[in-house]
Amino acid sequence: MDRILIRGGNRLSGRLPISGAKNAALTLMPCALLTEEPVTLRNLPRLADVDSFGHLLNQLGCSTRIEGARPEDFGRVMTIRAGKLTATEAPYDIVRKMRASILVLGPLIGRAGEATVSLPGGCAIGNRPIDLHLKALEAIGASLEMAAGYVKATAPGGRLSGGKYTFPIVSVGATENVVMAAVLAKGGSRIENAAREPEIVDLCNLLVAMGAKISGIGTETLEIEGVDRLHGATYRVMPDRIEAGSYACAAAITGGSVELVGVKAADMHATIDALIAAGVTVEERGENLLVSVSGPLQPLTLSTAPYPGFATDMQAQFMAMLCMAQGASVLTETIFENRYMHVPALARRGANIEVHGRTAVVRGVERLTGAPVMATDLRASMSLIIAGLVADGETQVSRVYHLDRGYERLEEKLSAVGADIERVGDG
Repeated sequence: MDRILIRGGNRLSGRLPISGAKNAALTLMPCALLTEEPVTLRNLPRLADVDSFGHLLNQLGCSTRIEGARPEDFGRVMTIRAGKLTATEAPYDIVRKMRASILVLGPLIGRAGEATVSLPGGCAIGNRPIDLHLKALEAIGASLEMAAGYVKATAPGGRLSGGKYTFPIVSVGATENVVMAAVLAKGGSRIENAAREPEIVDLCNLLVAMGAKISGIGTETLEIEGVDRLHGATYRVMPDRIEAGSYACAAAITGGSVELVGVKAADMHATIDALIAAGVTVEERGENLLVSVSGPLQPLTLSTAPYPGFATDMQAQFMAMLCMAQGASVLTETIFENRYMHVPALARRGANIEVHGRTAVVRGVERLTGAPVMATDLRASMSLIIAGLVADGETQVSRVYHLDRGYERLEEKLSAVGADIERVGDG
């Protein structure tokens, strides 16, 4: 199994390209199930999760064709065609690998009138039930039953009726699933307290490009008028705001100056505001973002929240950065109850962190030391990389398959801006 070795102490400097968004890509890919015509996605990141989702679509009868990157993109171009669905079941052996697989549920029932999907897997960062997915689908006409670890959804008469649903709490995945199901319903649907993440805006924009009728995009109320059919489209995946924020933290902790190439600053206000509050200089340069530090990092008080609040997917990376701040920072995790699994690995390297329930107090230290550490989930893995960039000596990060799920060409990108980092195999 591969490991990543980092020898800390180098200041990061240079230009670093940002890939297409993982969280958007895994939402856009299942849209191909909604039409017989090809859907082409540009700027698709080279990630293990994208490959796994492609295999799942293949099992359902989709063909997938991959081409190289275009000059204006950093990722691949994938054309997905679901001319004829050959199955409506997403089996456990694929779904267990990543939670995003549940997103085939909505489009399958929307187009085929039925779907059987294994309960999902993915990062072990806490209890993430799919009850909101099911309640929302039921509200727009689906009949549901659970058996042997699978959920089976059917549309009476072969087509969903449409309806109204108000989410009791904001749920990104459930919003995505119900929107994809509703676009082919017989009637209209109204989704209230919908998630407003940029990735959901990206999803709605692709669906509209395919012929869907959606209003209220980017707000907490989505109105969807069902249509009889959708057509194909070509669409560019949005830049990854979480990857951009992660590399901004990496630049900041090293006292560096890195230009993040191909970002959308409008999607990153909470991250940018937190960076500035920590003493980081952030300068917009068109579609690029220059991140630099000339003085000591300052402590922060942060609480994760649904968009447009501070993203839970950025909590671990900021925690690593704040280990070197001058003073005590307070981080509160409101989204997932078990998202501090990176704390012991940071503490092994000299970090001073106390966890009290959902709150972590991070007291800045003068130095971190290298040590063998083990990744526990995707964003926790990146926090270990960030800390390794300034640690004295060598940091060895194992179980890097977590990183491969969400960061494209990580070692190559960091090496290009001055990091002493490499991937090695056990052999």
